[in-house]
Amino acid sequence: MIFYLLTFSFPEWRPHFAFLDTAHANEMMALRWLHLIFGIIWIGLLYFFNLVLTPAMKKCDPQLRIKIYPQLMPGAMGWFRSSALVTVLVGMRYFSIHLAADAKLAGDPSLTGKWFAWWLLVWLAAYVFLYALQLPAKGILDRAWVRMIGISVVVVAASWLVLALNGGPNVSNAHLAISVGGGLGFIMLLNTWGVIWRVQKRLIAWARTSGEQGVPMPPEAERLMRWNYLTARTSFWLSFPMLFFMGAAGHYPFLSTMAR
Repeated sequence: MIFYLLTFSFPEWRPHFAFLDTAHANEMMALRWLHLIFGIIWIGLLYFFNLVLTPAMKKCDPQLRIKIYPQLMPGAMGWFRSSALVTVLVGMRYFSIHLAADAKLAGDPSLTGKWFAWWLLVWLAAYVFLYALQLPAKGILDRAWVRMIGISVVVVAASWLVLALNGGPNVSNAHLAISVGGGLGFIMLLNTWGVIWRVQKRLIAWARTSGEQGVPMPPEAERLMRWNYLTARTSFWLSFPMLFFMGAAGHYPFLSTMAR
């Protein structure tokens, strides 16, 4: 009651707001909002797995780990893979709007499809090499520094190539920054669904069977756990440049003077 009396007594205290009247502006805001919400869930779980869960599980008694794992991981993986998919799909729609705006400015609407196709092709090709670099190996190929150099070379080469293919005088900073940051996010999505979830389904089932029937985990489990670890750790490190480029899309126009 006091709040309303004060509001009517002092009109300047009333909040002033108005939703934008264009569908385009409202869609862009809705896409940003959803991208942030589901991105926080996805990356938050990725950081939890890497920084908290994996170290904790290594310290747990094996029998306790077998009991905890089937209870914890199904729900966590459900949120993890679903939020990853929504984040990337929403991001692709947001990216396509920027591509269309740049293509319109260039006077050639067909560039929208061309730019998106180049982006998709470059990052799919990069993932072929990254997939191989994340597989468990023996000898020098299993050294952390060898993997780090290999992954870095692939990521830098893919980033340079997509910037070269999609660059131009009428290309905005958001277009180019998302070409790299969104590409890294796409790689992380492929890791989430193509490796981590595939591996986790089997590990969860084996852990449940082991806990209920008292049978040991299959010999293959150790290799799959190593593969899951390497892939999750790669996504963890890729998230840092990914977040930088996604932030730079709207706040740090270092790739183009067109900061739109």
